[in-house]
Amino acid sequence: MTGGLFTVTASDEAAMVALGARLAAVCEPGLVVFLKGDLGMGKTTFSRGFIRYLGHAGAVKSPTYTLVEPYQLGELQVFHFDLYRLTDPEELEFIGIRDYFGDMSVCLVEWPERGLGALPLGDLVINIAQQAAGRCLIFDAATERGRRVLARMLTEPAA
Repeated sequence: MTGGLFTVTASDEAAMVALGARLAAVCEPGLVVFLKGDLGMGKTTFSRGFIRYLGHAGAVKSPTYTLVEPYQLGELQVFHFDLYRLTDPEELEFIGIRDYFGDMSVCLVEWPERGLGALPLGDLVINIAQQAAGRCLIFDAATERGRRVLARMLTEPAA
């Protein structure tokens, strides 16, 4: 890791789920994670690993049509956003976007570029791209919180 960047390869779906769980193991309340990548790159798969690690036993589906899926996981609330179908960032004001981002929530945002201007800064930006049969994930810590979480992810043993 140099600065706030970390690159890792996921060979398959199970590896994507494991990376999501690895991040969840070291996350902290208030964390905002932006997940970027083309369709089919595994953003929702990564989110599934994250959400299940924190205790959700049911399905984790992409909130493409609802824009957001809430998960109450103990005292922590996780909001999973998918902004793919968003046509204008102002639409987020109608769902009360500011109410989702708080000190006791974690927000996972797929397609954050579609919400520019309405979203807060992402603490971690994860770019996911095709690499051979797997995926290359580049973690970029954009804030002090993001740097703390990424440092813990890299130094603490995987769960």
